[in-house]
Amino acid sequence: MSFSKAEAGYRLPIAILLSGEGTNFAAIANAARSGALAVDIRLVLSDRPAARGLERARALGLVAKSLAPRDFPDREAHDRALIREIDASGAELVVLAGYMRIFQPVFIARYSTRLLNIHPSLLPLYRGLDTHGRALRDQVGEHGCTVHFVTDELDGGPLIAQARVAVRADDTEASLAQRVHLREHVLYPRVIGWYAAGRLAERDGQAWLDGKALAAPVMLEDADVAA
Repeated sequence: MSFSKAEAGYRLPIAILLSGEGTNFAAIANAARSGALAVDIRLVLSDRPAARGLERARALGLVAKSLAPRDFPDREAHDRALIREIDASGAELVVLAGYMRIFQPVFIARYSTRLLNIHPSLLPLYRGLDTHGRALRDQVGEHGCTVHFVTDELDGGPLIAQARVAVRADDTEASLAQRVHLREHVLYPRVIGWYAAGRLAERDGQAWLDGKALAAPVMLEDADVAA
């Protein structure tokens, strides 16, 4: 009989990178503490020493560090410092949870196929910043979030899963962002769980789930979200 890593009691060591409030980090940490997510958060890193996410991590007794870009001569030196910290932690998966810097090729190459990101739009729509404002200005009917593997192409790596949000006539950027966040906090731990259980991988520029290449991202249905 075969067992997944999760069934064998294995907890995947991960590192989480963030720049701000750390709400997605908190969702991941809560899922891990409850036993719903088989991960061991070895390290939380930020490019901003005052990031609220670092406070959240320290309050949980986790190792939390900041590496300010201004302390390094260039972007590559900063990324190499990140690599040293992540590798020293023993993390096998790197999770970007609101990390706002663009990586240099050396970083992407180091963690190729084991680097996840969540983006606040239904990719390939609205890559980059200001996703909620752009969605409202375009008067789209639905918006949402996407989990994807990270490659050198900005917000362009293989798509894994998405969650949709209906855009309301009276939405503001803040109200739309709030509802998208609710989806993110369910979607991201679920996808990380797939990876931790050995169900999810990136091969040949595609996301694979349960041994099958994903022709389209898995869609989280509204019924799965406690709104």
